[in-house]
Amino acid sequence: MTEIKGISQVNEVCEGLKKRIGCEFVALALQNEVGPDVRWHYASGNLNDKYKRITVRFGKGIAGKIISSGSPMMLIDFPNDIYGKVTDHPIMLAEKLVSCYAVPIFFNSSPKGVLLVGKREKYTFSEDDQEMVQDAALELEQILQNQILGLGGYV
Repeated sequence: MTEIKGISQVNEVCEGLKKRIGCEFVALALQNEVGPDVRWHYASGNLNDKYKRITVRFGKGIAGKIISSGSPMMLIDFPNDIYGKVTDHPIMLAEKLVSCYAVPIFFNSSPKGVLLVGKREKYTFSEDDQEMVQDAALELEQILQNQILGLGGYV
């Protein structure tokens, strides 16, 4: 797969979203082309490069749950408002995030990716914030679909 960090349009969408919402972190995860695992491919506002080494199973972690359900998810006060173990949320731990809102990114009508925005403080993302994240996810779907289809992946 192409290095997503190298796609300038992805960078522009994510940086623009970060500024509009006033969040500290934006990340993009994609399900592997082969197998069910999900990996974080892009991050902005990251404290370190740990996100690159995080791989979660389909249905596990924020990214895996969103891809398996196809539904958005919000955490307001991590680790206080979660089900399961703290270690089930490696992106939250690696980036010291306290709140996040994440939405699925679809390829060929199937959830295959996740766009996540986060803050390092307790925060409830407003409906406007959520709409901006959804809009950015749609924009990223188009950008990535064009890039990936051009490279023969996810078809």
